[in-house]
Order: sequence, then structure tokens, then C-alpha cells
Amino acid sequence: MSTAGTQETTTYREALREALREAMRSDDRVFLMGEDVGRYGGCFGVSLGLLEEFGPDRVRDTPLSESAFVGAGIGAALAGMRPIVEIMTVNFSLLALDQILNNAATLLHMSGGQLPVPLVIRMTTGAGRQLAAQHSHSLESFYAHIPGIRVLAPATLEDARHMLAPALADPDPVVIFEHGSLYNASGPLAPQAASVDLDHAAVRRPGDAVSLITYGGSLPKMFAAADELAADGVDAEVVDLRTLRPLDAGTVAASVARTHRAVVVDEAWRTGSVAAELSARLAEESFYELDAPVERVCGAEVPIPYARRLEEAALPQTAGIVAAAHRAVG
Repeated sequence: MSTAGTQETTTYREALREALREAMRSDDRVFLMGEDVGRYGGCFGVSLGLLEEFGPDRVRDTPLSESAFVGAGIGAALAGMRPIVEIMTVNFSLLALDQILNNAATLLHMSGGQLPVPLVIRMTTGAGRQLAAQHSHSLESFYAHIPGIRVLAPATLEDARHMLAPALADPDPVVIFEHGSLYNASGPLAPQAASVDLDHAAVRRPGDAVSLITYGGSLPKMFAAADELAADGVDAEVVDLRTLRPLDAGTVAASVARTHRAVVVDEAWRTGSVAAELSARLAEESFYELDAPVERVCGAEVPIPYARRLEEAALPQTAGIVAAAHRAVG
């Protein structure tokens, strides 16, 4: 049995599940619904065991109709509940984009502040598991484009465990992107609840030569790149954006003010990506701090292939990040 403060080894998947369990135990208004979240335990095993603990009224399997069950979640939120809606992958969330954009994101503003929508939507994103194009894309920038919602991308065990509680407390809709390659990631995690800052990016590794900036599933590749760069004598700072809307450009600008060089890594397509937005902000707000052009390492502009070697070639990899950092440093 653990004692307070003891670090327990857990996985990203288990951290998400414990966050759900804690939320449902602490507030009877919280319930989970989505495709296969009940008897199957979630398409990626996140909700395994929750049906047995909380029953079918609070862990609800839904039909394969994203627009319908996201819309039901919006209605429940308007009625005072705290729904958590799970969508299998970000690709399928496009079927519910009308509900998210035209209803969840707008009702508070259209009602003059009378109709908050405290809804949390979780979904899997990203590639690297040979699930082919319709299950592997990174469409976070679609949602980061929309005012009225908050967009989170937990990349660490701590954020997976502790982002849900403040997300549920937010009066606005919150979309949480869980990268599929992180579900089996494991490591130590303190068992007691801790608060998480949803408003600021995190400097995960300090450095003074170049800023490596990313979010979600690309963070482990950033650490690997930083290790390789350190062996070459380049001290890289790693910045995890964590929240994609509102984007914390201040922490990024402060990092670039220290290093004067930036490499932005984004698994999504380069055109119109979070990396594109961040690069534009650096050009607008940090131009005179930069000693080299901003480098971007993004996914290839193709549907994500099924074949392993082609999939690997389409995604940002450590070697490409290291090469971009060396170009920036000169």
C-alpha cells in the first residue's frame, strides 16, 4: 500500500482512468458516455472497470452516432450535469463538429452569458500505430481555431491524471486530445491529487541554445532529440504547450528570449497547423529575439499511410528534429 507522497508506477491510460474515477466519485453529476465506454471498457481501455463501479446510468454506451451523443452531452451540460463524452478518434469527431462549433462553443456567447456548457470531450489523436488514415490524423488545429472552447493536449502522466478536474470545473466546453502512442507510456506518479495549471505551457527541460517546442505525442521525441543534441554540445530547452487554446505564447516567447532559436514540432500537417500559428506569433512578437529563422518539423502532407515504413516517413522523427535544431544553431 502506498503512503502519501510515494511515487507509484502507472501508465498514461491508468492515469486517465483514475482521473475519471476520482471525478465520478467526487461529483454525482459527472457521467461518461461514448462508443464502447461501458462493457468493452473503452476503445483504448481507458474506462475499463468503471461500468462495474458506477453502473450503466453513469457509464453509458452509445450508438455509433457522434453528432447525436455529443449533442446529448451538450443538452446534459445545459441541464446542470457534468458530462464527459468520449469520441473514438479525432477523425470521427468531424461528424460532431457542427455540435461542437455551432452549439457547444457558441451558446454562452449567444445567450449573453446565460447558458454555459460545462462539457468535456475526450478523444484519441495521432499516428504511429499502423491504424491507417481514418484513425491516425492530428486535427488539433481544427479545434484550436474555435473561440469558446479550451483545447488541452496532456503529454505527461501528471497532466493525464490531473487535467480532468479543472477541465470539469471550466464553464466552457473543453476538448482533451489523448495521443494514442502515449497510452502505454509508464512511469512514477504521486498518488495524491494535485492541481494542474491549464493556462500556461511548461518548460520540461531547461536549456540555452535552442527552444524545442511541441505538445502531446511528440514530447518523448523532443526529449530524445534533446539528449542527442546534448551529446553534440547543444543545450536544448524543451517546451510543452499543454494547452492549444488559449495558446500560451508568453512562455514560448520567454524561452526564445533565452535561446534565440526555435524549432516547432507538430505531428499535424504543416499547412494551417498549430506550428504555423506559433511560428507566426514568434515572427510577430519575438522577431528581434531570433538569431535564425523558426524551423518547423511537421507531418508530411499526405493521408497517414498504413505501411510501417511509410507511416514513419510521414511523421516527425527524432533525427529530423535534431537536424532542424542544428540548422537553427548554425
